[in-house]
Amino acid sequence: MYIYLPIAEMSINVFLVVGIGGAVGFLSGLFGVGGGFLLTPLMMMIGIPPAVAAASDSNQIVAAAASGATAHYRMGNVDIKLGLVILAGGILGGTLGVQAVKTLRELGNFDFVIRAVYVLMLGTVGGFMFLESVNKIRRTMGRTPAPSPSNVTAPPQSPKKSFFSRLPLQVEFSSLAGTTSLLFPLGAGAAVGFLAAIMGVGGGFIMVPVMIYILGMPTVKAIGTDLFQIVLVSANVTLQQAIRNHTVDLVLAITLFCGSVIGAQFGARVSRLLKGEQLRIFFSVIVLAMMFKLLIDLITAPENVIGAVAVSGGH
Repeated sequence: MYIYLPIAEMSINVFLVVGIGGAVGFLSGLFGVGGGFLLTPLMMMIGIPPAVAAASDSNQIVAAAASGATAHYRMGNVDIKLGLVILAGGILGGTLGVQAVKTLRELGNFDFVIRAVYVLMLGTVGGFMFLESVNKIRRTMGRTPAPSPSNVTAPPQSPKKSFFSRLPLQVEFSSLAGTTSLLFPLGAGAAVGFLAAIMGVGGGFIMVPVMIYILGMPTVKAIGTDLFQIVLVSANVTLQQAIRNHTVDLVLAITLFCGSVIGAQFGARVSRLLKGEQLRIFFSVIVLAMMFKLLIDLITAPENVIGAVAVSGGH
């Protein structure tokens, strides 16, 4: 059974799209990640144009993050003041990112750029997680006590935080044990917004560690505040991608969402059967496998050069 994707301008097997959404949803439920940085490269692997894959992924993130943000807001886990500062930077970065997508598509270079960025990001994330998991397993086998990962919060006066405390525009936030410069959350938000436009990701895998380890924010507050800004930043990116680049395919996004909702439920149940380090090493292997596949595609010359340029938006 095939469906026609009007923006991607192609017909594709509906079960393949639902299956990819289900697989990413399963991994999201299994590993507790958003899955956006997995979904976009998977869509590219089945032939979805990169620009459409990234923009449609952003559209799906809006719906998924809105649910989580609402739940965390009700529990008091959202720092609205800090979230608005990050949001301001995210809107600026997202706007610049959408323009970068438009320019790269006109030049015919967007396909190469997004694959190269994903190879770099997946290789970094997957490699770090793999090494961390292997070291954790070795410590466990050697019966060497390891630091507990629970309730990880940076010290109030860490060296990194003291550096930011010397920057101008110091502001106090309710969720932080002190003041920090507006320049840092504003700049971090701009970087995440730019990545959201280029890669179709929410950026939580970057912003949450930044808020926990650099700003010294409690973990639950960091997650709730991040979801709050992700909803609005992704909505801004989705709207601009639809208006300026015409790359948001609602049919694709809705079909993927149907699969991801079901897959997440199964992933959450399976996650109870595995240990934390086993989950992380399994996840890192999947991420590294995707990185190598994208790297091979990147360095291998396409069979049809003219068709490849046309898909990437070149002239």
